Amino acid sequence: QVQLVESGGGLVQAGGSLRLSCAASGRTFSTQAMGWFRQAPGKEREFVSAIRWSGGSTYYADSVKGRFNISKDNAENTVYLQMNSLKPEDTADYYCAATRSYYFRTYAENFDYWGQGTQVTVSS
Repeated sequence: QVQLVESGGGLVQAGGSLRLSCAASGRTFSTQAMGWFRQAPGKEREFVSAIRWSGGSTYYADSVKGRFNISKDNAENTVYLQMNSLKPEDTADYYCAATRSYYFRTYAENFDYWGQGTQVTVSS
């Protein structure tokens, strides 16, 4: 099993920044990549970004490209999501996830472990 704990959410004004952290523990060696998803009220969970533990390849949703940056600290088993130029439409619960699949796709169903989520609210 892998346990994921997110932190760093909060309330920020439009144009501001936040950094989310996700600390992984347990059988982290069994995972290939970490991802961030978000879910706004009344909407489906959607992919935001992902990063491979080995090699560090990164992936982003079009809606966040150029504004968000995902990074990792392998030694600390921690993944970060730096969110800049935040918009009210970025408001959502943000979830950290881990996948055991090397050939993962950016769908929630491809991720095996999930954190409890952290709330991000962007005011206009």
